[in-house]
Amino acid sequence: MPIRILASDVVSKIAAGEVVERPASVVKELVENALDAGASQVTVEADGGGTRFIRVSDNGSGIARAEVELAFERHATSKISAETDIEAIASLGFRGEALPTIASVAEVDVLTGHQDESVGTLLQIDGGRVISKSQQGCPRGTTVTVCNLFHNVPARLKFLKSNATESGHISQIVTQLSLAFPEVKFTLVMNGRTSLRTAGNGNLRDVLAEVYGLETAQSMLAVDYSASGICGFVSPSSVSRSNRNYISFFINRRWVQSRTLTYAVEEAYQGMLMTGKHPVSVLNISLPPDSIDVNVHPTMCEIKLRNEREVFLAVQK
Repeated sequence: MPIRILASDVVSKIAAGEVVERPASVVKELVENALDAGASQVTVEADGGGTRFIRVSDNGSGIARAEVELAFERHATSKISAETDIEAIASLGFRGEALPTIASVAEVDVLTGHQDESVGTLLQIDGGRVISKSQQGCPRGTTVTVCNLFHNVPARLKFLKSNATESGHISQIVTQLSLAFPEVKFTLVMNGRTSLRTAGNGNLRDVLAEVYGLETAQSMLAVDYSASGICGFVSPSSVSRSNRNYISFFINRRWVQSRTLTYAVEEAYQGMLMTGKHPVSVLNISLPPDSIDVNVHPTMCEIKLRNEREVFLAVQK
């Protein structure tokens, strides 16, 4: 078989497989865009496990009319401009691939009102192709509606789990982001029912009450290890769980999964919990942007730390 350049639509679908693993990946990308846009209110709605319908609405700065279509071009982003910016990422996302890859495998409507424009813009895309663009009145902010995810890539649908499982992944994403941004009012509506609503008052303990229940939230111990840039809450030895799903880490408020940091927390509880039990922990670690590499995984949920050992010891302490 001869070597040839792949068609652009094939490339887009391959990229979608890297960035959009499941419906929760779409939610993560859209909510992170909303937070990067300065939103103080974010509403997530999903139906059918997210394959049938996802809508993320925010009151952020919006997208200028002249830039709405550009946002769906590959490698288009407002978050970096030069190679040196990659070494010190300050936003939650920057790849410039999420929106076009989502649009390549779904039907997408974007209604956005830019802070400097009196009329909003409605853009409709199907399978990566712009269907229509029009002006429409709307408040400041952006609403992205994604329908029939993977409708043109049926093979991907076969690898998804049940609607309940996929809904659980969406719930986890929104829950973790609400813990990272207690000053943002989050609302999550699954299959027509509100499953999460945070006050957005900046009080992390209030978010813990919504996520883990009032009794657990009241028992949590505040952590303020300012010398190492670590803050948050951890559970006393009287509170534990049967799995590690309740150990959350945020590095510069980006939710990350790290076996090293999880081990650091569990080591700190050694001898305090029964075998098979694990603590509840919500910790945000502030590090210089140039000391972490967030570009090691397409979904940016895993990172590399320049001084991993130092961070391990600080978390454990």
